[in-house]
Amino acid sequence: MTFKVFSELSYQVYMPTTFLFNIEAAQTNWQTIIKEQLTTNIACPLEALVSPLGTRFIRTTINEPTDFIITYSATVTTHHQLIYEQLADTFTALSNIQPDVLPYLFSSRYCQSDKLQRFASQMFGNLVGDYAKVAAICDWIYSNIEYLLGSSKSYTSAVDTMSERAGVCRDFAHLGIALCRASGIPAKYFTGYAYQLQPADFHACFEAYINGVWLFFDATRMIPTNGLVKIANGLDAADTAVTNIFGSTFCNYITVSCNLVEDAIFKPFNAWENKEVALSYG
Repeated sequence: MTFKVFSELSYQVYMPTTFLFNIEAAQTNWQTIIKEQLTTNIACPLEALVSPLGTRFIRTTINEPTDFIITYSATVTTHHQLIYEQLADTFTALSNIQPDVLPYLFSSRYCQSDKLQRFASQMFGNLVGDYAKVAAICDWIYSNIEYLLGSSKSYTSAVDTMSERAGVCRDFAHLGIALCRASGIPAKYFTGYAYQLQPADFHACFEAYINGVWLFFDATRMIPTNGLVKIANGLDAADTAVTNIFGSTFCNYITVSCNLVEDAIFKPFNAWENKEVALSYG
C-alpha cells in the first residue's frame, strides 16, 4: 500500500533549546520512502541521526526565543507479509532466541513485566502457543481497559494502566508488551502514522516475536492493521518519543495525517478477526 503522511509540530521557544524529533518514516526492507520533505519556518541547522535501533532522528538547536514550526511529509509504500500457517500452537523456546531479540524480554521503564508475572501466569499461562497467548492478551486489554483520551500522563506505565483501567494507545501498547514479556514472549513498541485513525494522531501498537517472526498487534482495534506507516520500534515509548526537548518550550499544536494515494485500492486487514492469519511489518 502507498500512503501520504504528514506531521507539523509548533512550539513557542523561550530560551536556547535543542530538539530531537522522531517523525520521519522508517527506512526498512518492508517500507519504501518514495519521496519526503522536511522544512522549518526559520533558518536552523537540521542534523540527521540514526540510533543503534535504526530510528531516524532530526536534531536541531534554536538559540533565541521564537515561534518554531517543523513540517514533515512523505509518500511511503509499505510491504506486509501475511502469515497463513497455523499459529495457535506455535512456541519459541527461549533457548533459541537470537541475542538481538533478548532485550525485548526484559522489564523496561514503562513495561514492568516483572511486576505482572503472577497476573500473566494466572490469566494466560494455561493457553497453548505463543500466538494464542498474545491474541488473548490483546482481547483482555480491549475488553478491560477503557480507551479514554486524557486519562494518562507522560509517566504512566503498564502497571498504572492496570490499576486505572484506562489509557490511550501508548498505554494499551505498554500493557500488551509488559504482559507478553511476563509470559516469556519478546515484545517491542511500534509507533507510526495510522490510516483512518480518529482523531488523527501518531499511533502506538506493539510487535511480538513468535516462531522467529515479529508479528503485529494493536489492542485498541482502532485502525486496520495494514494501515500503518512505521516510524520506529523500541523497548517502550522512551525509545520512540516524537520529541525530546532540552530547554524551555510550549507546544502550540501537533497536526498529523495519513492518507491513501488516490489510485490505491485499500483492503483492510484486521488481525483480531482471524486468529489463524497474522501480519508482519518485517
